[in-house]
Amino acid sequence: MTIYALSTGLGVAGIAIIRISGPDASNVIKCLTGEDIPIPRMATLKKINYINTSDLIDEGIILWFPGPESYTGEDMAEIHIHGGKAGVLAVQNEISKIKNCRLAEPGEFTKLAFQNGKINLLKAESIGDLISAETEIQRLQAVKIMKGKSSVKFNELREKLMKLLSFVEAKIDFPEEDLPEENLKKIKQDSSYVLNEINKILNDEKVGEIIREGFKIAIVGPTNAGKSSLLNNLSNRELAIVSEIAGTTRDVIETHLNLDGYPVIISDTAGIRDSKNEIEKKGIKLSLNKAENADLKLVVVDAKNIDLSGFLNDLLKKDAILVVNKSDLLKEKLDSKILKLNHVLISLKDNLNIDVLISKIKSNLKNKFINEEDILITRERHRQHLVHCGGHLKNFLEKNDKKDFDKGAEDLRLATRHLGMIVGKVDVEEILGSIFNDFCIGK
Repeated sequence: MTIYALSTGLGVAGIAIIRISGPDASNVIKCLTGEDIPIPRMATLKKINYINTSDLIDEGIILWFPGPESYTGEDMAEIHIHGGKAGVLAVQNEISKIKNCRLAEPGEFTKLAFQNGKINLLKAESIGDLISAETEIQRLQAVKIMKGKSSVKFNELREKLMKLLSFVEAKIDFPEEDLPEENLKKIKQDSSYVLNEINKILNDEKVGEIIREGFKIAIVGPTNAGKSSLLNNLSNRELAIVSEIAGTTRDVIETHLNLDGYPVIISDTAGIRDSKNEIEKKGIKLSLNKAENADLKLVVVDAKNIDLSGFLNDLLKKDAILVVNKSDLLKEKLDSKILKLNHVLISLKDNLNIDVLISKIKSNLKNKFINEEDILITRERHRQHLVHCGGHLKNFLEKNDKKDFDKGAEDLRLATRHLGMIVGKVDVEEILGSIFNDFCIGK
């Protein structure tokens, strides 16, 4: 079957690209142009016509990529036409009339690239991340995965386990033969090495996932401190209702922002206070939950009424910035205990020190980054496979100490399988749908 899809965005544009892949891709080009396929990888201007009438639809560029040297590994073509909706629809309708051609499913082009051995699963996922990247940091992370360092690392660990498995299975197949001492030693050393490497990768504070999904910032604090005003200021729009009435915000308001290149999800929460109102009490409980799960807390207080006892003291213990609002009304120096905290004095009314606050936020987020040498986990799928792999390796090491190779072999096989599942070295059909369904149609 030959698939086709619009690979550029919907709507009016200067150029629209329709991608075609499959055994009948050459026939599609011949039917639409009435001519032979062009020279491979050479942009060629062609008239694109209705199949039955030969009436002109548009003039455009045809690019031909014969398989297996193409993105999908199959014969592939691209039609570049003017980006008007009518022209795009007309070309797609004509392709649909050609035998063995159908509209592609989301991510199907990249899925074909994986199935035909052009890329592994990690690279496929990084392509999806690159397409959806909204900030420079997200783009850099996607590119880093695309370069293949993580793939190399996981393949290296998997190959070590496969080698060990061959030793263990040899012992099972020939029980009367003693394994050389150096082989026994290598089994112990290499399995311990792989387990340690996996534990190091897992000990990453989920930075890769945070960058991909966005840093969670919770704005918390007592009522009427300026939390909603701060959200509106940071987002440069009126997202939250601002009122002098205490308890105006009763639910969590979230927005995704590009904060100077940092992907963040900022939550404005209900003001925390003693309340008998059941709805407000639920909002306060939700606020505390948001704060607990946030990567960074902005604890906003009124400069005229700073009370850091109780819940505020707990919120400030880890990953928090104390934001002292209405600092324009301060008439005396802050208490020394407050000055020792990670704090910033602002005035939302006068737009004072907002840039300082943003710098503090960025500094906090930078501390969560890991260096270029680290292997990133960007999805829960990777993390779960590594956790299972580590668990099986731990079991194997315990059994290996007792020379119980028969029982240990299965743990070693399962550990190897879980590493393979990350890069797609084993049967992974059950996870392909969830990965590629997140792609746009033309990719």
